[in-house]
Formats: sequence, C-alpha cells, structure tokens
Amino acid sequence: MKIRAPLSLSVLLLSMPLAAQCADTRQLVKLPQMMQKHMLSSMRDHLLSVHEIQAALAKGEFDRAADVAEARLGMSSLESHGAEHMAPYMPKAMQAIGTAMHHAASRFALKTKEGDATQSLAALAEVTQQCVACHAGYRIR
Repeated sequence: MKIRAPLSLSVLLLSMPLAAQCADTRQLVKLPQMMQKHMLSSMRDHLLSVHEIQAALAKGEFDRAADVAEARLGMSSLESHGAEHMAPYMPKAMQAIGTAMHHAASRFALKTKEGDATQSLAALAEVTQQCVACHAGYRIR
C-alpha cells in the first residue's frame, strides 16, 4: 500500500509536463527559411529594444528611451527591419498588429520626450500589448 501512493504521485508528476503541452492553436505562418531567420532576429531586437527602453526609463533617461523606441521599434524602423519584404508572407491581421506596434512605439517616443514616467510607462504598455497579441495569435515556421 505504501508503494502505490508514491507510485501514483510519480505518475501524476511525470504526466504534468504532458498536460501542460496543450495544442498550439496559434495560426501558423509559413515563411521561407531566410525570412524566418530575419523575422526571428527582428523580434529578438525588439525584445532587446524594450529592455533598453525600460533600463533608460529606470534611470530617468527619457530622451534615450524615446530615441531607442523610434529608431528600433517606431515607424522610422520599418526600412531597417525589412517590413516591406516581410509583409507579403504575413496574414493581414498579423500585418495590422505589426503596424499598430510600430505606430505605438512612435507615439511612445513622442510622449516620453515630455518626461512623465507614468505616461511613458502607459505608452510602453501599448507597444508591448501588440507584441503580446501577435505572439498569442501567430507562430512561424
């Protein structure tokens, strides 16, 4: 009898990772391998940019945060990210989320130049809201 309880517990614990692996219901976006690598690289740079923005805000460096946002996430960044080349491979709704993120980043940059931390953080949340929406709805291969 004492053996069954630990055995049952072991089976339960071992099955937990399997239960946690629910079916991925996000829409699959198939990209040529070079485009996939490019998109993943861009997303990693977006994440790094958000980190740099948060670090600058923590130091009260509002101009630095605004400059990073506009140059690397905002509307000014579209050409450097090759957005025009990626768009034909993306569903329209995914494109719309990306465009909304770039617009939100440019609005963040303008708002942050004013030097109000609370308003800056609220504007940054609008940027990351688009990231969350895209990652929740789409996956690439």
